[in-house]
Amino acid sequence: MGVPAVVPVWLLWYIAVNGPLAELGWTVSEPTENDGTMLVILVPIVTASALLWWLANHFVRRWNTAAARVYRPVCALVTLVPTFALMAPL
Repeated sequence: MGVPAVVPVWLLWYIAVNGPLAELGWTVSEPTENDGTMLVILVPIVTASALLWWLANHFVRRWNTAAARVYRPVCALVTLVPTFALMAPL
């Protein structure tokens, strides 16, 4: 789920940068950002991605013999690495 998760993770980052992080003064928000439209797009995409990620991991976890304390961090890392690789400056 690493590569398909690029879009929802990026959308969550975009909302965070233009919303709460900008209000804290940590980032500068986009002056033309329309939060309502972005949220209408964000909610279905993130919901579908989270459901698909959960279902995939639910079925794989049954056959995996790794302990939960190892399996879950590895799943999160594999999901986030492609996004961070694409967002990293060259």
